[in-house]
Amino acid sequence: MSATAPPLNPTPRVLMGPGPSNVPPRVLQAMALPCIGHLDPDFLRIMDELQKMLRRLFQTRNRLTIPISGTGSAGMETCLVNLIEPGDRCVIGVNGVFGERMSDIVERCGGELVRVEAEWGRAIDPKQVRKALRRGRTKLVGIVHAETSTGVLQPLEEISELTHDAGALLVVDTVTSLGGHPVCVDEWEIDAVYSGTQKCLSCPPGLAPISFGKRAVAALRRRKTKVPSWYLDLTMLQQYWGQERKYHHTAPVNMIYGLYEALRIIEEEGLEARWARHRDNHEALVKGLRGIGLKLLPRPDESLWSLNAVEIPSGADDAAVRRRLLEEFNLEIGGGLGPLKGRVWRVGLMGHSSTKNNVLLFLGALEYVLKTL
Repeated sequence: MSATAPPLNPTPRVLMGPGPSNVPPRVLQAMALPCIGHLDPDFLRIMDELQKMLRRLFQTRNRLTIPISGTGSAGMETCLVNLIEPGDRCVIGVNGVFGERMSDIVERCGGELVRVEAEWGRAIDPKQVRKALRRGRTKLVGIVHAETSTGVLQPLEEISELTHDAGALLVVDTVTSLGGHPVCVDEWEIDAVYSGTQKCLSCPPGLAPISFGKRAVAALRRRKTKVPSWYLDLTMLQQYWGQERKYHHTAPVNMIYGLYEALRIIEEEGLEARWARHRDNHEALVKGLRGIGLKLLPRPDESLWSLNAVEIPSGADDAAVRRRLLEEFNLEIGGGLGPLKGRVWRVGLMGHSSTKNNVLLFLGALEYVLKTL
């Protein structure tokens, strides 16, 4: 057989969906650097510097702050499988797809699942968390800081206080907030946190930054059973990322290069300036949507800057609008998930994609498509 596959030639897109976001040329150039061994002295130095930048990004002093080799969902699974043992009572906030995923993992680990639910499009009520914590001794509380399926930003300070008053650990999903919203791990006393590279960090998908605080590390050491996942077992992973440099798996060297450069870009911009950019572009989008008669699903005080859930107007064809935006403007946005399918468009303003030009492009393109349809 002499046939060969055609060469790669993906169409450049303006990525304004729920992820990935557009990747800066500097990150792509970094990923094209020579691949070296995952225990090469040069690579070990890169690993050390990368961890320092991740600590600054998470705003933490946690030693166990590393990128997991896998997407954001691998970060979620890492935090939960390392902390949950059979029979552990786990309170999980569910107000979207990713709270549902956390619940699924709790049950797969043999934990006792207690769901605290809110309507999709609303934040979890701390009063409901308090009630759940009073009903039994709890190992951990899991909450999604930035619910990608609904565009909701979850306030964390009160829930953190309730969690620790009950002697439990706080596990937080920051996949769509890290790098676009304040994430203050030490100040908010988050015990275990995870994220992904493809959203506000504007690095291709493939790594999941995580951080474990002292209480979470102590709980990991007290386990009576082995961590059920060999690949995600932090008792072994920390020996590769720590001083021991004990071989565990072959790290994705060039992905690490990409994350390294993405973090350098974030530090050059400055965290506060980056957060302000995400906020300003979100507010401009909201004003522009109002001008064409549209609004967001969440309340203003519960709305993400990085992911905007736009209510689809009556009579508009969800799939047809998204298809026209892609075909005519090379502009990608996302549709709704679960009960929000056909009810919202998910419009990302994340990382490198969060620009005034993109806000104006989307508003103009959407108004044009809605009128022509």
